[in-house]
Amino acid sequence: QVQLVESGGGLVQAGGSLRLSCVASGQAFSTYHVGWFRQAPGKEREFVAAITWSERTYYQDSLKGRFTISRDNTKNTAYLQMDSLEPADTAVYYCGIQSEHNFRTVRDDNNYDAWGQGTQVTVSS
Repeated sequence: QVQLVESGGGLVQAGGSLRLSCVASGQAFSTYHVGWFRQAPGKEREFVAAITWSERTYYQDSLKGRFTISRDNTKNTAYLQMDSLEPADTAVYYCGIQSEHNFRTVRDDNNYDAWGQGTQVTVSS
């Protein structure tokens, strides 16, 4: 099973920025789709953004323009750049991967094959 490790979370003031990283183990990272999801207390896991092996990107409509997803296959890493952060962005952020044999939508958290442990993002007002 692929191992994923998120980093880059922390406490920031509203209007600030963070860049999250997701590092994957293994040799097949370039064949995976990568997604970022978040979960706030009392809420279900919410789709944030995803990037395919061909670098096509998908965003939650309400977040598009503030968040940017990217990847560096030479480092087995995906990134989530978060700008103009708001208190409502406070959540645990998770990255997941979808293998080359999983052809389901990247917008559904049920369609991912492995998850990281999450990194906490807290935005103060």
